[in-house]
Amino acid sequence: MHDTGTGSTGNTAQPSRRTVLAATAGVTAALAAAGPAHAAAPDDSRLRALVSRMTLEEKVGQLFVMRVYGHSATAPDQADIDANLKEIGVRTAAELLAKYRVGGIIYFAWAHNTREPHQIADLSNGIQKASLELPRGLPVLISTDQEHGIVARVGKPATLFPGAMAVGAGGSRSDARTLGRIAGAELRAMGIRQDYSPVADVNVNPANPVIGVRSFGADPRAVSALVAAEVAGYQGSGVAATAKHFPGHGDTNVDSHTGFPTITHSRELWEKLDAPPFRAAIAAGIDSIMTAHLMVPALDDSGDPATLSRPILTGILRERLGYDGVVVTDSLGMEGVRSKYGDARVPVLALKAGVDQLLNPPDLDLAWNAVLTAVREGELTEARLDESILRVLRLKSKLGLFRSPYVAQGGVDRAVGTRAHLAAADRIAERTTTLLVNEGRLLPLSRRRHPKVLVVGADPASPSGTTGPPTGVLAGALNELGFTATALSTGTAPSAATIAKAVAAARDADAVVAATYNVTAGSAQKALVEQLVATGRPVVAVAIRNPYDVAQLPTAPACLAAYSWTDVELRSAARVIAGRVKPRGKLPVPVQRADDPEQVLYPVGYGLSY
Repeated sequence: MHDTGTGSTGNTAQPSRRTVLAATAGVTAALAAAGPAHAAAPDDSRLRALVSRMTLEEKVGQLFVMRVYGHSATAPDQADIDANLKEIGVRTAAELLAKYRVGGIIYFAWAHNTREPHQIADLSNGIQKASLELPRGLPVLISTDQEHGIVARVGKPATLFPGAMAVGAGGSRSDARTLGRIAGAELRAMGIRQDYSPVADVNVNPANPVIGVRSFGADPRAVSALVAAEVAGYQGSGVAATAKHFPGHGDTNVDSHTGFPTITHSRELWEKLDAPPFRAAIAAGIDSIMTAHLMVPALDDSGDPATLSRPILTGILRERLGYDGVVVTDSLGMEGVRSKYGDARVPVLALKAGVDQLLNPPDLDLAWNAVLTAVREGELTEARLDESILRVLRLKSKLGLFRSPYVAQGGVDRAVGTRAHLAAADRIAERTTTLLVNEGRLLPLSRRRHPKVLVVGADPASPSGTTGPPTGVLAGALNELGFTATALSTGTAPSAATIAKAVAAARDADAVVAATYNVTAGSAQKALVEQLVATGRPVVAVAIRNPYDVAQLPTAPACLAAYSWTDVELRSAARVIAGRVKPRGKLPVPVQRADDPEQVLYPVGYGLSY
């Protein structure tokens, strides 16, 4: 289901002051007489009083963070109403809140929540209004996955930054903090107060199918520093950052969306490799930590995923690491948490393990009723629920949701996708592009010697909200830099005919840029690059996802790592190719030899310049 419409959001009016006051009256009364906007956040005694007035059903609802389809809280498109009825049994976000009293809602592009910034702000306001107008209504904690790089739910015209591994290649804590500060300010302006970022996993497995370039790198000290800096940026802008995926998802060759990974690290190795970024996040005052749906026998030999493990979440995270903030599960629809227990047991076991927020269960009615039944039958105590609800309410209070739940459209214009923010993203990207091979000083290309450039290669689906396809973005950027560039998409698995077409086109060009995407030993992409090199034309390979491609391309005279195929990273790669900026990125992960993975071809910290 794809929504390309640009019609009415169905929720365009900014709530009036009278509506706001009426909607928040119950909460305000419970928290004490309304004070000025800058008044101190409600203290625990007032929050506890709020909890004491809640029904058991309302308490259960506060623990859930749920998806809902539609661009409007009350008037979504018919297709989204149908999807909501099928998956949740309600028509709209407003009905979701009325029926289940959920404490949080997560936005997705595929759920049509994030068409454009003003619509997102309207949706956020509509959700808050619908919740606050309920008896004992509470503000909603709205969240999303805005990691930047290859995972982003809010696209253009919002500012999109390089992803974590690119930032790791830049190595600048200041850049990581700036990214968090700007991205946080833009999310907050749209009513999103919790971001499931940064990724705190230390990626030491080149075959990792789920983390990879979403990680800052393979060095736990470097990852820790960048995690702490990004947390400071986000939270300084009034958005809750979320370190994920505890206790560490960086060394797996199984995707927890589709399988159940096992991390075989010893306890000692976990302490040295996986734990440091989470310790750094906690020291930086992280507001929330997300669990991983994987098994770590050295930490808990029960066979349970970490999300359902009391030894890991309470014993290690709470008691050993001293964390008392919000713990949120990764999506409960993922196979990694569903493979051992049924969907009715998972939320109950997660709460028993020490979780506070239950994210996106596949069947909300089943999960919600399972928790309710567990309390009524004595498996969970109401006091245990209160403990998590208080943490969630403390976070809502810290984020200002009790004082100021709504956002203004003027704030969207002042914050989202401003010229200054876009320029900052470009500057950060320029420090990330990594030059790995430059035989005979082929790069930078000269407009005089190489005026005609052919751009070929993989064109994976564009990450959310960026322009794409990558070959077109690279060609467009090179044209703006004074070259005459044409794009020819050859895909991730080019046929012999496609390769022949690219080779023929290369003979008419002065240089070729080949965008590669996760090249393997038997990949047709490798054959494409080899045959392009055989034409005698200068070939520049640009790895647009994992930097490991260079090991499979020994004949390419020039190789760059861009770490993602978002516009901002591709434009940076083009500026490096054209010599407009010097390459400054350094590998944040080692690249092993293709013929002997035990040997390192390029170590962490490697990177050439001009």
